[in-house]
This record gives sequence, C-alpha cells and structure tokens, in this order.
Amino acid sequence: MMGPSHALSGATAWLAGTWALDHFAGYEQSPLAVAVGTLVCAGGALLPDLDLSGKVTRNQGGATVARTFGVFSLFVAEVIEKVSLGIYTATRLSRDPRRTNGHRTFTHTLPFAALIGWGTTWLGGHYGKWAMLGIVFFMAGLALRGLFDKWAERAGWVIVTVCSAVIAWFTAANLPGDRGYPMLGFAVAVGCVVHLFGDMITSAGVPILWPVPTGRRLWRMVGVPNGMAIRVGGKVETIVLRTAFVVISLLAIAGIFAPGLLQKFELDTFS
Repeated sequence: MMGPSHALSGATAWLAGTWALDHFAGYEQSPLAVAVGTLVCAGGALLPDLDLSGKVTRNQGGATVARTFGVFSLFVAEVIEKVSLGIYTATRLSRDPRRTNGHRTFTHTLPFAALIGWGTTWLGGHYGKWAMLGIVFFMAGLALRGLFDKWAERAGWVIVTVCSAVIAWFTAANLPGDRGYPMLGFAVAVGCVVHLFGDMITSAGVPILWPVPTGRRLWRMVGVPNGMAIRVGGKVETIVLRTAFVVISLLAIAGIFAPGLLQKFELDTFS
C-alpha cells in the first residue's frame, strides 16, 4: 500500500478502537489524548517503510515517509535499511533468497512492532516529557507526511518539521503522563501491525511469521492469493479503501464525541 493509505488506516484503527473502548468498556479519553493517539498511530502505520532508503546526499528516492525530515530522515532510513538487511542475511535459511536491500524484512515483522511499542513506552516512563517530546515530534512528522501527502510535498520538509515541533510542544504542555505516555507506545505498535495487514493484501506480502521457520525458510512472505491482492496505487486502494477508512473514522469520531456534546446541549437547554 502507498503511504497515505497506510497512514489513514492507522488513524482509522485508532479511532475505531477508541470508540470501542469507550462504548463497551467505559474507557474515556480526553479530546487531546484521542487526537494525539490518532496522530501517533497514523505515524506508526508508516514507520515500517523507513526501511526503504534513497539517496541521502541528493535528498532523493526512498519511501515518501523517508523524506519527511529531508536528508535527516533519509539518513535514518539508510541506517534502518542496512540493519534490516543485516538481520535478514544473518538469519536467512537455505531457501530464503539472497537480497541486496532490507525493504520488507525486519521492520515488517510482529517482533519489530512489539519492540518499538515497548521501547516507546519505556522511554516515556523513564524520561517523561523529554522522551514524549521526541516521540510525538517524530511520529507527528510521519503522520503529516502520510495523511497530507500533497500538502507536505508542496510545503517541504522544513514546514513539516516546524508543524511537528509545534504539535510536540503543545502535547508536552497539556497531555497528562499517567495514561497518556503508555498510550503512545501502544499507538506506535498498533500502527506498525496495521501496516503489516495493509501490505499483506498486496501481492508482495510480508514476513509476518518471522522468526518461525517454515519449510527451510525463515522469511516467507505471507499475503492474500494473487487473485485477491490489490494493486498498489490502484483504484481499489486509492478510492474504495481510502473512502472506507474516512467513513469509518468519521463514524468513530461521532460515536466518541457526539454523546457528550448532546448531553451538554440538553443541560444548557434546560438549565
């Protein structure tokens, strides 16, 4: 799937999950917590594609998300791609093909999602607002790049960086640490898992079974049958799926906030 679809699917998953928790478990969140969680989950849904690097010195190539912060994020993507390729090469079995790049390897696994989610939670718990500033800044940048890709392309990475910094500063000043900080780690992990499912419905698939060996292969790409797979950038993805994500998101937002707004309206009317 393309970056905007990944980001939108992450935002949709978080909003739908937030509504379900509120409706069935009575787990309420503030509007800020919902907004930040949605933004971080959208960014998390793009994080696995940082293993697709480009040309750092020319500020070209790579996944769209790798260009979020210009040459800085391209350099990070280069490092992640090389580390992912190294893990693949070191652990591949006899029937795993040789590779020259690390795209869709380690960062496209469930252990990576769990590791990045745990690491985010640990950082927030040990370093508080300073860690949260960096986490929200980075994830907000990815989310802005994905959700508003055409605007981000026109605005350039400097504007995206400034907007991400403002969002991080506002969040640090207003988001409580008790439930807010652990939520960030969960949102990142959920976003990564949603990314995996998004790539599984394409023909390429992802190594979601790693590190479980199957038939002398450790990096078996798992996905839907080719006849059911969607074409990346095709009409099914860009029109059908994105429309469905937007509709579900709007319904979830209405389900989360409309009851409270209606109750406030009734109180104001009869007071």
